[in-house]
Amino acid sequence: MRNMLQISPSGDQTIRIWNSTSRQCIAVLTGHSHYVMSVQFHPKEDLIFSASMDQLVRVWDISGLRKTSPNSGRPGGSNPGGPGTFEAFDTFSTIKHVLEGHDRGVHFAMFHPTLPLITSGGDDRVIKIWRMNESKAWEVDSCCSHFNNVSSALFHPKHKLIVLCGEGKTVRVWDLAKRTAIQTFRREQDRFWALAAHPNLNLFAAGHGSGLIVFKLERERPAFSVFQDTLYCVRGPLK
Repeated sequence: MRNMLQISPSGDQTIRIWNSTSRQCIAVLTGHSHYVMSVQFHPKEDLIFSASMDQLVRVWDISGLRKTSPNSGRPGGSNPGGPGTFEAFDTFSTIKHVLEGHDRGVHFAMFHPTLPLITSGGDDRVIKIWRMNESKAWEVDSCCSHFNNVSSALFHPKHKLIVLCGEGKTVRVWDLAKRTAIQTFRREQDRFWALAAHPNLNLFAAGHGSGLIVFKLERERPAFSVFQDTLYCVRGPLK
């Protein structure tokens, strides 16, 4: 279904869902009391996350948007449905969860690609980790970013890591188990605003005021050196 949809946050405190084929607004979600800073579709379920300057993260159930027709399809399925399979559901949208815990405005909320986890952050300089099930959502951990306001963060798809960036001119990698920063990428002249992960490769991108940087978080090949006719490889962790 969602490959036919687009979603947008707004300073008018609403979230709008659009049919990308007809270019029509088919849903308006209301409930936030301040600017909506970011929104995201859940990778598998009929859910939307929104983050707002009202200090809240909201989880919206958009299953009411789906019409019970043979070609409506499931998200990510082989039969996603075409134009005309969506209907406006302004009065049928449901707030499934409200995540409270940030002390200042929230800039983003991101799903974990495979686990029922959410990360969020904003002006209170704290990254929060939330767990969600069908009936409730609750905070399970938080990490102090140790620099200025947090602009964005994302889960590493394979490891227990979070990559985050902010107005402190750095991108930091946090170990979720140890709750410590283990790596830092710095740009002295610009603040970082956005992060993105490649869906298949070990590549991450961080956007700053004048461009972006692309980086990796782990070595994909062993360290090696050639001396005369001998090849030396490092198989263990580098000390």
